[in-house]
Amino acid sequence: MFDRAFNNTDFGKLLLRLSVGGLMLFHGIGKLQHGYAFVEKMLLKSGLPEYLSHGILVGEIVAPVMIVLGFNTRAAALVEAFVMVMAVYLVHMGDLYSINEHGAYALEVQTLYLFGSLAIVFLGAGRYSLGGSNGRWN
Repeated sequence: MFDRAFNNTDFGKLLLRLSVGGLMLFHGIGKLQHGYAFVEKMLLKSGLPEYLSHGILVGEIVAPVMIVLGFNTRAAALVEAFVMVMAVYLVHMGDLYSINEHGAYALEVQTLYLFGSLAIVFLGAGRYSLGGSNGRWN
């Protein structure tokens, strides 16, 4: 009975999708409300074109919604992982090897989003999704 109740990989995938996609969506909504012009400045400072800042809308709003719904989940999670790599590169490189005042890794949130997204890329959406458990991108 214990095995039947707790050996549900599809439910585990759903929980992972809801947490990684749902929490990232808050970041995107925050940027919609307060603007993301600061990203343009960081891109220019790094020698990258400022129009890439609009990728924030894809990586922090569109992709998380797709992850939560389970539609083209692997592709959306790959986009979200790329956004996290860019966030670390543009904003957090100075903290890459740092510990915060509480003894935790300074980039633990970014790391959780990155590796959570990569886990979704490799695990897929599971049965509880719009795309179902079949298909290359689900």
